[in-house]
Amino acid sequence: MDYEFKIKTAEQRAKVEDLFDYEGCKVGRGTYGHVYKARKKDATAGENREYALKQIEGTGLSMSACREIALLRELKHPNVINLQRVFLSHNDRKVWLLFDYAEHDLWHIIKYHRAAKASKKQVMVPKSMVKSLLYQILSGIHYLHSNWILHRDLKPANILVMGDGAERGRVKIADMGFARLFNSPLKPLADLDPVVVTFWYRAPELLLGARHYTKAIDIWAIGCIFAELLTSEPIFHCRQEDIKTSNPYHHDQLDRIFSVMGFPSDREWEDIKKMPEHHTLMKDFKKSSYQTCSLMKYMERHKLKPDSREFALLQRLLTMDPTKRVTSDQAMENVFFKEEPLPTDDVFAGCPIPYPKREFLTDDENDDKQSSDKQKSSFQNQQQAGGQNVQQHQNSGAGHQSGGPGQNQGGPGPSGPQAPGGSGGAGSSGDRGDHSGGPGGPNAAKRMRFAQGGQSGPDFGNHPGMHHNMNVYGQTGPPNHNQYGGHYQH
Repeated sequence: MDYEFKIKTAEQRAKVEDLFDYEGCKVGRGTYGHVYKARKKDATAGENREYALKQIEGTGLSMSACREIALLRELKHPNVINLQRVFLSHNDRKVWLLFDYAEHDLWHIIKYHRAAKASKKQVMVPKSMVKSLLYQILSGIHYLHSNWILHRDLKPANILVMGDGAERGRVKIADMGFARLFNSPLKPLADLDPVVVTFWYRAPELLLGARHYTKAIDIWAIGCIFAELLTSEPIFHCRQEDIKTSNPYHHDQLDRIFSVMGFPSDREWEDIKKMPEHHTLMKDFKKSSYQTCSLMKYMERHKLKPDSREFALLQRLLTMDPTKRVTSDQAMENVFFKEEPLPTDDVFAGCPIPYPKREFLTDDENDDKQSSDKQKSSFQNQQQAGGQNVQQHQNSGAGHQSGGPGQNQGGPGPSGPQAPGGSGGAGSSGDRGDHSGGPGGPNAAKRMRFAQGGQSGPDFGNHPGMHHNMNVYGQTGPPNHNQYGGHYQH
C-alpha cells in the first residue's frame, strides 16, 4: 500500500479517544482487555446517554471476524444488546466495540438478594419481576433463534438490565458469539481457555459429547437461570477441577445434574444411548445412586410448590431429552405468562431500583488475583466446615457485558461453599444453527454463515404493609460464584 495513502487514511480514521470520554471510568476487566463507561465528547446540553466501550487488546481482527461483526450489528431487537460501532486502532492493534450501557445484570442482582438474605434485609421488588425477566430473555432468544443464531453461553452475567432512562428495566441479552471472534471456531468445546468456559449452564447432551449445538442448549441454560432467579442459587453449580480437558465429558457436572434431576430413564431420554460418551456414562454412574433425586424435590426444598405454574414451566425448560425440551416460542405461550401479574416491559414496573450502580475500577492489576486468592481460601475453609447432603460443585466461567470486579459480598448459602471464581473471559464461540425446524426451513442456517452460537425463593404473595404489586425477593444465598462471566468482564 502506498505509504502516504496509508498515513492519510490513518489520519481520517475515527479514533475512539477523540469521540468519547472514558478515562477513569473502567467498569470491568478480564482476559481480553477492559470495559469503560463512556459519554460522547460532543454531547449537547442535556444529552446524558451512556455507552459501554469494550477494548480488545492486541488481537486484531481477521476478515471473517470483521464480516461476523458486521452481521452482529444487524441484530435489532429490544432484548438483544446492540453493537453500534467498531473502532480499529492500527497502531496498537486494539479493537473497540461500542454498546449501549447497561447499569445492571442478573449476576449482580442475584448476588444482591443473596447478600440481603444473609443479613436478614428485605428487598422490595415488583411481584412480577422474575416473570418479566424470564419473558424478555425468552423473547430475545426467540429472535436470535428465528435468525438461526445460537447464543451458546447464556448465564446470569450475560443477561443485562438497563437502569434509569428511556429503556428502564429492559433486558438485554449480551455476548452473542464474541468468543468466536477471538478464539478459533474449530476448537472443541472444552479446549478453550478455562476462564472462558463455564459448565453450570451447559446442557447434558453437550456433556455427553454431542457434536453439534442446537437451539435446545440455549433453552436448558434459560431453565438454569430461571431456577436461579427463583432460589438465588445456581441449580447446577459444580467444582472447577478437571475443566482443562479437551474431552467435553465432565463427570462432576453430570453428577450435579443427576443429583438434582435424577438419572434419566430410557423412556425419558430415548436417544441417550446414541450419545458419544454413553459408554463412559454407564461405566461411571449407577442409576440407583439417584433414585431419590428429582427436580420436584429440589424445588420443594426451596419452597416452590410442584403444582405451581413456575414449576411446570421450569420442568419443560429443564427437560433432559433435548428433542422434548420446550422451544422459546412455546415457552412464551405458557400459561404462566398469561396470568396475573402480567410481565412488564420495565422489569422494575416503575418501582425504585434497589440495586447499586456499577463501581469504577482502579488500574491495580493485582486486584483480580487477590480476590481470587481470597475466594479460594474461603472455599477451602468452608469445605472443611461441610455442606448439605447433596454433593456441591462450583465452577467459574466468563462472558460478555456484565460481571464486575469480584467483590466478595454475600455470604454462602446453605447449599455449600463459595466458588473460587476467576477472572472474566470472552463469551461463547459461534457455531452454525441447528437444522431441526425453525423459521426458514433446513437451509436457513446456510443463509446466515454464523450462529452464536437459599432456602426460600421469592414470596409471590403480598407482604404485609406492602403495595399490592410488591413482594419481598430475598433469598438465602448459594456459593458466591464470583466472576463467572459477563459483558463487563471479558
